[in-house]
Amino acid sequence: MLFSSMIFLWVFLPAVLIGNRILSLVPFSDPEKRIRAKNLFLLVCSLVFYAWGGLYYLLIMLTSIGVNFAGGYWIAHKFTYKRTKKACLVTVIAADLALLFIFKYFNMTVVVIEKLMQGRRLHLFDMQGTGALGLPEIVLPIGISFFTFQAMSYVVDVYRGDAPVQDRIIPFALYVSFFPQLIAGPIVRYKDVASQIENREEKRSLMLLGIRRFCYGLGKKVLLANVFAETADRIFALESTQQTGLIAWLGIICYTLQIYYDFSGYSDMAIGLGRMFGFRFLENFDYPYIAKSIREFWRRWHISLSTWFREYVYIPLGGSRCSLFRTCLNLLIVFLLTGFWHGANFTFIAWGLYYGVLLVMERLFLGKLLDKNPLKFLNRIYVIFIVMIGWVFFRADTIGQALSYTAGLFRFGENGWTILSYIDGKLILMLALGLLLCGPLQQFCGAWIEKHRSNRRFQNADFVFQMLLLILSIISLVGGTYNPFIYFQF
Repeated sequence: MLFSSMIFLWVFLPAVLIGNRILSLVPFSDPEKRIRAKNLFLLVCSLVFYAWGGLYYLLIMLTSIGVNFAGGYWIAHKFTYKRTKKACLVTVIAADLALLFIFKYFNMTVVVIEKLMQGRRLHLFDMQGTGALGLPEIVLPIGISFFTFQAMSYVVDVYRGDAPVQDRIIPFALYVSFFPQLIAGPIVRYKDVASQIENREEKRSLMLLGIRRFCYGLGKKVLLANVFAETADRIFALESTQQTGLIAWLGIICYTLQIYYDFSGYSDMAIGLGRMFGFRFLENFDYPYIAKSIREFWRRWHISLSTWFREYVYIPLGGSRCSLFRTCLNLLIVFLLTGFWHGANFTFIAWGLYYGVLLVMERLFLGKLLDKNPLKFLNRIYVIFIVMIGWVFFRADTIGQALSYTAGLFRFGENGWTILSYIDGKLILMLALGLLLCGPLQQFCGAWIEKHRSNRRFQNADFVFQMLLLILSIISLVGGTYNPFIYFQF
């Protein structure tokens, strides 16, 4: 179920808000009983939300919940010795990774084995199966990477003593399955929301902030990302001979804006929904396209995932506290895994290694040059160019297609006017807004906005703008059927 679907906006969300409000008004003898009733209600709603895609998905998530809840409980209460606790931790992590492998990476493994069995060259440009093993393709459960990483972080934090153990299954199940951030993040660590699950305050001010954030996120997704998606999909579907330089650049610019507004819009909606129910999720984006280095870009893009890999992979490997060679190796490992996390395709592995190599270069010498460069706008041009080339590999179906598309970016002088068939007034307007709102406007006007945020006239104008975004988004959803979401595949 998409946040930007009519069934969610008109049926599911109002029903959950009304039900949660009714529980706030019911007289309970003990405040703890009220919060337990609300947790159970939100858990049931979240399970219905996830089961909308099929009971098959729900059973997988419930298995993950059971394994990680039991693992955390045993580590905290059943085992005394550190060695047995560590063995339990390793077992649970192995079970989580096995679940992720079976449902996300098994199909890719089968393709590789089939080609090796037939003595065929493992061509990285072609990941089509041969059918030699006769195994059915496994359907990828929506959001499995997100809820698996979230559940796994809980067990690790309990083992480390960084998070309190949860002795009751319902609060833990709600933590893993809470519908706002279930299928596309942000990835939430248990220690950040443990107190909110047990004792949260649902205030009117939080509700209004949540509605505001949700409306802005919905507008990003529907009014901007969906428009960019149509053009990007058309251009990426072209044969390489049809992609002139200008058309290829239009396609990757549209995709660069699409993936930002698509994913950051979803994160805004998730954060807003959380606030409506009294939860405060951490930010997931901080205008990454105005970064002045690739290091800074990854501190601003998909912050919850970057934080997860830093806390649970990079630092345990030694981080930057070891030799320069080992630090560079750690960076390559982390970004290889980051790419692999995004999907079972060699394009994602290439994308991850691409950033790993760039970050190693910045650590070795390039970072010092960027820091010393007085013309910071050149740094930003460098970052956005690097990021756009990276998105080619992220978006392409094969490495061959990615290389061909990248070559097309530098193919000029051939039927340049054909680009006009992909441009209309609506796209021009959205491109202007998209480029302006992804960081430049906030950078120059952010201080003024913060200064006037408490002004009553500003608040009234902001409210009118929120409602306008909501109305336009609903009109767009009613009038069109093109409503993709990139990160559902992860």
